[in-house]
Amino acid sequence: MLKGSNQSGESSQQSLPAANLLEMTQVPVADMTSTPSRKEPIFLADDAMYSKEHFLIPNHYIDYVDSVLIPQGLISDRIEKLAQDIRAAYQGQTIHLLCVLKGGSAFFHALIEKLRMFHKYNTCEYVPFTFDFIKVKSYDGLHSTGNVQVSGADLTKFKGKHLLLVEDIIDTGKTMAKLVPYLHESEPASVKVASLLEKRNPESCGFLGNFVGFSIPDKFVIGCCLDYNEIFRDLDHICIINSAGIAKWAHH
Repeated sequence: MLKGSNQSGESSQQSLPAANLLEMTQVPVADMTSTPSRKEPIFLADDAMYSKEHFLIPNHYIDYVDSVLIPQGLISDRIEKLAQDIRAAYQGQTIHLLCVLKGGSAFFHALIEKLRMFHKYNTCEYVPFTFDFIKVKSYDGLHSTGNVQVSGADLTKFKGKHLLLVEDIIDTGKTMAKLVPYLHESEPASVKVASLLEKRNPESCGFLGNFVGFSIPDKFVIGCCLDYNEIFRDLDHICIINSAGIAKWAHH
């Protein structure tokens, strides 16, 4: 089974200004010695996998899936709890969510839905939020390019505001470790990271998110907007790709 990295933030469904493109090869790496207001994610053991035969997987994907790592229902329930934790952490403040496209979009929209649900039914506490989008590219296929490119929102408008980056997966952590200090240059009140997944990658730089759904083994995962060369984003469950899938879509 392949061990590797997932790509995220390749491109957007909406037009984002190319003028904001910045290659952050010289941005200092964030200090990972402490992660304030972090609750530990659900730990999925290295062998914590389900047979794909127990779940509904589209016929055009079934032959390329090794196993199911996180079923759709568990993903939804975990995001609901993350939304509650985020609300509790930002009492009396407006949250400015910054979605990392494309991979972070499914988690982002699910998180927004849960936050709106809490707004609807909680009459005592209101934590307002706004959102924007950013594109971050650091992967080519399976591997990191070593550089990080950013395009999208005008970050100067976030000065003095509380930013929450919403990402699909923290893999090596190198993308976030460069992106977070870059965002701090715009002088926001705070920058925190919410990620659905955090991979136990031996090549990790040590970066940890503030709000994380699951700690997963060092496997290449697909589904729930996680892709392999733009394939599998529409798969509902988070799954592990097999060698046949890697070979078939290697040059897509």
